[in-house]
Amino acid sequence: MKKFLKMIAACALLPMILIGCNQSTTSSIKLAEVTRSLFYAPQYVALEKGYFEEEGLDVELQTTWGGDKTMTALLSDGADIALVGSETSIYVYAQNSKDPVINFAQLTQTDGTFLVAKEPKPDFKWEDLKDSTFLGQRKGGMPQMVGEFVLKKHGIDPKNDLELQQNIDFANIPGAFVSGDAEYVQLFEPTASTFEKEGKGHIVASFGEESGHVPYTVFMTKQSYLDKNEEEVQKFTRAVYKAQKWVEETSASEIAEVIHPYFEDTDLELLAASIDRYKSQGSFATDPILDKEEWQNLKAIMDEAGELPADIPYEELVNTSIAEDIMKE
Repeated sequence: MKKFLKMIAACALLPMILIGCNQSTTSSIKLAEVTRSLFYAPQYVALEKGYFEEEGLDVELQTTWGGDKTMTALLSDGADIALVGSETSIYVYAQNSKDPVINFAQLTQTDGTFLVAKEPKPDFKWEDLKDSTFLGQRKGGMPQMVGEFVLKKHGIDPKNDLELQQNIDFANIPGAFVSGDAEYVQLFEPTASTFEKEGKGHIVASFGEESGHVPYTVFMTKQSYLDKNEEEVQKFTRAVYKAQKWVEETSASEIAEVIHPYFEDTDLELLAASIDRYKSQGSFATDPILDKEEWQNLKAIMDEAGELPADIPYEELVNTSIAEDIMKE
């Protein structure tokens, strides 16, 4: 009987022992994404398919709605890692930050917006934008800077050749386009395809195809966090790379099914069509490496928009060693 009671006691203690073990081997990471977008499909794949869990990471995702709010969360330790445009790390560095923000894993490598017209434009030409009302994105953000870069590439001065509206918050831009007098708007998917399906707009061009490769959205963290938690950042990057490879090899319809919990209000078929649009133009990075050419392209776009505060060297704010090591495994 005593032996039996000892066995019962041991069994009762086992769950507590296992919990203790799990607590010691699982690391928590607070991840802030700049917005909720299927443009970030590989991130949601990593979450839904358990790639972070396989690495012993408990990733808590929060949506911070805007580059400034995302960077504030990161700098104030409200987030450990941020998914946001690389331009934000340049802005922070230019303010003489003693704890620079380091880009360590790229997620998207093109602009993710599309030019949507209120009326059908079967024979659209970029010059059609002249003398029109264009509802753009927030000044200083990557969507707006890329938008202006592409317009200038086609001989359009965004300040003089059209009426450029930039006074609408990111989350309110779709509604403002529907209810306002703007003839064109710059939208992400799946909003662009949703508008087209509902007859509220018509996709006429892709800013991603026009602007080339840029480090559009990148996972970044403070140098101090990286110094103290390099192993966790390695595990995080490994999970992201697994997801990137899976997305590259998987059909848009299957990807849509996996990430649908993050876009419950979007029809699966439309979600798949939007993902396919991004895949076909190479928007999803196929590995975590942010290369020097992309960094130079980013700075050229920022400079053209008058938003480059300083010529920050690639080596100062980009760490590729972790991603390179992961890819060699």
